[in-house]
Amino acid sequence: MRVLTFDIEEWYHILEYPRTRGEGQWTGFETRLAGNCDRILRILADHKTRATFFCLGWVAERHPDVLRRIAAEGYEIGSHSHHHQLAYELTPAAFAEDLDRSVKCIEDLIQRKVRSFRAPGFSLTRANTWVFDRLLAQGIDVDCSVFPASRAHGSFTDFGAAVPARVRCAAGEVKELPMNTRRLLGREIVFSGGGYFRLFPYALLRSWTERAPYLMTYFHPRDFDPDQPVLSGLSPLRRFKSYYGLGTAEAKLRRLLAAFEFTDLQGAVAHIDWSAAPVIDLRGGRGAPHP
Repeated sequence: MRVLTFDIEEWYHILEYPRTRGEGQWTGFETRLAGNCDRILRILADHKTRATFFCLGWVAERHPDVLRRIAAEGYEIGSHSHHHQLAYELTPAAFAEDLDRSVKCIEDLIQRKVRSFRAPGFSLTRANTWVFDRLLAQGIDVDCSVFPASRAHGSFTDFGAAVPARVRCAAGEVKELPMNTRRLLGREIVFSGGGYFRLFPYALLRSWTERAPYLMTYFHPRDFDPDQPVLSGLSPLRRFKSYYGLGTAEAKLRRLLAAFEFTDLQGAVAHIDWSAAPVIDLRGGRGAPHP
């Protein structure tokens, strides 16, 4: 099973870049969102493929026509928060307020219930598993925020197997579809989205995709935009991560969509036998998982 998802945000929404960390800093940058989303919709139409779009509530406010077009094409829309802040840097109350604003903005615009969520930067860790309770309070019972491998932010390395799981928390149960991993040089890595996807050659991506019994992807509109401006002041490593492979990403994605069948989150949730899925019980401690 291969799940295709896109995180809908602007090209300058880079979490490690202090000059665009908050909404007050987002003025003055050109918008490239509409054109980049049009590109994604053309790719999906050409390959007759379904996908889920995790959208910022801020995008719903500032670019309603983008969300209307995605919704009009019949694609599933989830929340990617409102202001694109790392969840573990927010208090539970601040997270709940941000999530509520995001959900209301999206639902008011598309007239559909938001049932799924992905935290910016996969910023769900063992220290802030209270996020699951806040999601359920908002009527969201499907999450894609777990990144079960080491990374600069959002690591949840002790979550368990990188496969769909049922997460039990005080408020109930959430269906979690985490990123999948691949073992390379003695460590678990992710290859099916963002800069990882742009870095690896197509032959390797195809081989790993073929071998993966479960695949979760994540792409951004900026991943397919080789003409976007280069942000000033980035470290050499951050600049490499943000801009390497932009010119070849669309061709690689098209080749994968031609070679393999993908589905959206809704289709994946319906396909999974949840009675056989691992259970991660968070009710017994301060956030550590208890399979």
